[in-house]
Amino acid sequence: MEKLKYIHIPDFLTDSGKTYSINLSYQTFGKALNNAPIVLVNHALTANSNVIGEQGWWNDLIGTNNCIDTNLYTILAFNIPGNGYDNKTENLIENYKDFTARDIAKLFTLGLERLKVEQLFAVIGGSVGGGIAWELAALKPNLIEHLIPVATDWKSTDWLIANCHIQDAILNHSSDPLADARMHAMTLYRTPESLKQKFERTKKNDALFNIESWLNYHGDTLNNRFSLAAYKMMNQILRTIDITEESRDFLEVASKITSNIHIITINSDLFFKAEENWTTFVELKSVKENVNIHEIKSIHGHDAFLIEFDQLARFLKPVFSPKTKIKTSKKQYVA
Repeated sequence: MEKLKYIHIPDFLTDSGKTYSINLSYQTFGKALNNAPIVLVNHALTANSNVIGEQGWWNDLIGTNNCIDTNLYTILAFNIPGNGYDNKTENLIENYKDFTARDIAKLFTLGLERLKVEQLFAVIGGSVGGGIAWELAALKPNLIEHLIPVATDWKSTDWLIANCHIQDAILNHSSDPLADARMHAMTLYRTPESLKQKFERTKKNDALFNIESWLNYHGDTLNNRFSLAAYKMMNQILRTIDITEESRDFLEVASKITSNIHIITINSDLFFKAEENWTTFVELKSVKENVNIHEIKSIHGHDAFLIEFDQLARFLKPVFSPKTKIKTSKKQYVA
């Protein structure tokens, strides 16, 4: 595993008016920082900055000779503060409701400034990581050449907020909060069709269906590698995605983003609905030419962005091909 590095950000003021001292951790992979075009990867809810390698969660998409080729690009990944990946209890955030997705994007911009990164070739993120990608683009409209939000949205919908509210209640009131919240979440990340195909009402034993065993397994696994404070923090970030700051029109904000926007949605996603992404595309296309949308076809729902790598790579190949990289000199991407 690439060693975690830290950027100390003292006196960070959240949108809620609270001040924190933040140790922003990150990892890099592939080419040395500031020696190649930089791809920022934003992790999902229970993931982290360990994008590739041992226990890397996106090894099928990123790596040597993969779609996002580490022979050509620098991969940069920050940990969302409070996600617990560094195992330092002092970096966990107990007052998680002090933070929003925009705060995380602001911290990422401060991290980029400290690393002397003035231009990003691409920002890609799935689920909450994609929401933070939208937030980053709204904060810095000229920073990113290719904005790639995957299985996400520029805002937390009522449906998403409702489920985050349920998650928060489980996390604060259950006798086994991590496991119970994870089991509830897994039913949202998949679809009835996906679970039917996988289990077909089979049983592990006389008292337990295989679907129940599978849910128990995911609950127990998260219990062994995640903390309650981290889950609360990540759920809070998920429920607060909104690039409009609740005071501006979406098109007013998004039309200022100069990035080529590549929306990737999933036809069966029950969490971030495809219909919302198609509405975003149609609205944005009326004021911005360089926006397109791709739809992953899958029965697996939200988790398809971690399953359907062939489709995802096919959509992204034109962006990350060597020819695309060669079009612009290296100097564009560095300070």
